[in-house]
Amino acid sequence: MKPIPATARPKLRKKSLMTRTGPLAIPALALLASMMPAAATLPCAAQTVHHHAHQPPAATTAANPTTAPDDGGQAQDAIVAVVNGNIITRRDVDNRGRLFALSTGLPMNDEVLARLRPQITRQLIDEKLRMQEIQSRHIVIAPEQIAAAIGDIEKRNNMKQNALRDHLEQDGVSLNTLIDQIRVQLGWTHVLREQLGERARIGNADIKQREAALKREVGQPEYNISEIFIPVDDPTHNQDALNFAQTVIKQLHDGAPFAIVAAQFSQAQTALEGGSLGWVQADELDPQVLDIVRQMPTGAVSNPIRVAGGYDVVTLLGKREIGREIATMMGLRQAFFPFTSTLNPQAPTPQQQQALARAEALSKNAHDCGAVEAANQSAGSPRPANPGDVQLDHLNPQMRAVLDPLKPGQATRPLVSTDGIAVIMVCSRDTRNLSDQSPDEIADQLLNERVEQVSRQVNRDLHRRASIEMRSS
Repeated sequence: MKPIPATARPKLRKKSLMTRTGPLAIPALALLASMMPAAATLPCAAQTVHHHAHQPPAATTAANPTTAPDDGGQAQDAIVAVVNGNIITRRDVDNRGRLFALSTGLPMNDEVLARLRPQITRQLIDEKLRMQEIQSRHIVIAPEQIAAAIGDIEKRNNMKQNALRDHLEQDGVSLNTLIDQIRVQLGWTHVLREQLGERARIGNADIKQREAALKREVGQPEYNISEIFIPVDDPTHNQDALNFAQTVIKQLHDGAPFAIVAAQFSQAQTALEGGSLGWVQADELDPQVLDIVRQMPTGAVSNPIRVAGGYDVVTLLGKREIGREIATMMGLRQAFFPFTSTLNPQAPTPQQQQALARAEALSKNAHDCGAVEAANQSAGSPRPANPGDVQLDHLNPQMRAVLDPLKPGQATRPLVSTDGIAVIMVCSRDTRNLSDQSPDEIADQLLNERVEQVSRQVNRDLHRRASIEMRSS
């Protein structure tokens, strides 16, 4: 049986299926840029434990009571919703609102929080239902996995241990707000594993059938899309959902990273990978979405699109023809010599001059990628030596001009920035048809489709059985 990855995403949106539930300049955004993806890429360490008696799910707290209150402790402890006997407080909602505002650049004031509350409340209701289902199945996410998730976030952002907690608390956001979100996502992935059962088995016949379909579709258009799905479970909440979608779009236009917003607030399974649907074909999209996507230039963000079950906000990352995406791919290695202080080009420090000398020597004398890897390790670089295969035409024009003339085994001149000096070597260079899919990639795609369908079904069942009481806040 092929395991369901914790990062499984539904790349395809079948119209026949019912609709479903370089570094950044701003330090806060740099901190949060990898936050949800980092959590999602962890191997799911959910464990099943057995109790002698079934007990009702315990209430889960979505915030730390020590978070700075907005308008007094009494108002913050006001109950805004009761989900199967478990409460959601104003503090829970506002803490999640602060996390959203921090990651998107919204000002954290009463007006913004008030605008976010209706949609955030409904998101927390969904998470509460999911957590109750996780607990009813006796699934436990080990604390070590939560700690590993936090540690991975800190490593990705070159932060010291426990620095993440300090950064969030400086902005009035409890680390527990993020921890609870991670716990629900990892636990929900385990629920889907259990629910799929034998359906998680992707056979050779399934793969061959998809391969044959792809061959018949060569030359047809294909779109690389990411989405933010905002559900409308109750028609009376339509305007709240639309208002929230418009708030999201404004922040995206103001520069908030799409993947961060999707990871926190999209209610589709694609949220686990920043909203990515991957490459999809025309007949795999909702007709309303397809009509808009066909008219969108690459890089654009749509207005809210009404689809069955809610609103979609999509961004178009690329267009291509099936079977015809020829690209130059380069395998690279880099050595980065960090500065201990910010560079002043007019007055470099002795340490910076020494780093430049080491970079120049490497650029002239290195003839294989192993030497570059060794130099990166020796320099104590915070950057990985292997950035992975790079598509040449996806690089910015300046970097493309530097790398394009190089042959395998050739290194760049020292590339100086304010925080250090890089030397990059080309290890391999070849032309590939990127639209070709391996059997494993097809199997992953088929599995992702099934995961998304099961997630929608379980979500609908949970809402149908739930007792949800909304209270004024």
